[in-house]
Amino acid sequence: MSDQQNSSQEKTEQPTQRKLDKARDEGKSVTSKEMYVFSSIIMMLALFYFIAMNHQQIIASWKNIFFSLDSVRDGISPLVALNEAIQKILIFILLIGIPILIVTIFTQLFVGGITFSFKAIAWKNSKFNPIEWLKRTFSIKGGVELAKSILKVVLLFGIGFYFLYNETTKLVQLSTETFEHAVSTSASFFPLLILILIIALLIIGILDWSWQKYSFIKSLRMNRQDLKDESKETEGSPEVKAKIRRLQYETVRKAVKQAESLENVSDASAIIVNPTHFAVALKYDVGSIGAPKVLAMGRGNIAEKIIEKGKDADISIYRHKFLARALYFTSDIGEEISDKLYTAVAIALAYIYKINKGEDIIEPDIQLPKELIFNEDGTINEKKS
Repeated sequence: MSDQQNSSQEKTEQPTQRKLDKARDEGKSVTSKEMYVFSSIIMMLALFYFIAMNHQQIIASWKNIFFSLDSVRDGISPLVALNEAIQKILIFILLIGIPILIVTIFTQLFVGGITFSFKAIAWKNSKFNPIEWLKRTFSIKGGVELAKSILKVVLLFGIGFYFLYNETTKLVQLSTETFEHAVSTSASFFPLLILILIIALLIIGILDWSWQKYSFIKSLRMNRQDLKDESKETEGSPEVKAKIRRLQYETVRKAVKQAESLENVSDASAIIVNPTHFAVALKYDVGSIGAPKVLAMGRGNIAEKIIEKGKDADISIYRHKFLARALYFTSDIGEEISDKLYTAVAIALAYIYKINKGEDIIEPDIQLPKELIFNEDGTINEKKS
């Protein structure tokens, strides 16, 4: 018994889509700092290349800033020069900041998607608890982050050192060459070094992304009890589901029985209607033992068919809203009416019998017990009660 309980408590099951969606609602998603580093460096190199290709225009633009400052001597307001300088600085910042921002957004979209939740930025006292901070720092996750940082430094430093070591001869000769020649020599092998380091950063980023994704899924793993609880929340408990199925079966069975009962309408003594939503066909032979029986009943389309068949068979139709509802909700086809409706039905049948004989009488005021006055949905009518 204890082994089964322990196995059910072990979080070995993969998280459901509902659990993943709930984590997103809380602002949790897969993220990788190393992928940010890789994409940011790529964008910075692209920006440096752009600046190098347009360095003359950029330098000329910066020169104009100082020329504008000189114009102050000619009586022009210094605010004009300051405004121009600020505009150019902002443009330069935007040229660098916007591409990096875009790359950062696309990186997160690729890594784990973008989520926003006020729960993620809500105040949490645990964030400022030194004990909790120590637990996070010296946890397994903290150890992995430390090891990852050390390995990253060692790997990048080792690759750079090995590459530069192989180019030692060229590096030594740089000090003896002219500036232009030294730059040309450096340009022959430094791009290759940068490319190798970028590839190394990409590998590190992919490994970190894989680890972060694994850790994220692992943190959301569920045990069997969690799966059962979630199933109850989403689909309902087995008892409720069984009750729903039973009610659905009863509804279908009742509808089929009502449809089949249409064949018995022609044998009815009277039909009680409301006026078209409900219809109940009753059978009663004067002087017979027992209460009236329900031959057919229905609502909606079935009620309309009962009324139509009753008219074709020249059966008396009596309209009484609450009596029709009471018969519908308290009777079964083929069974006698409820004993609580004996008096009301007897008055209605007596009225119908006298009308059929040609007597000119006033329609009776039929009163029903309070607990048998229903709304159209089967609930008790509180106003009439």
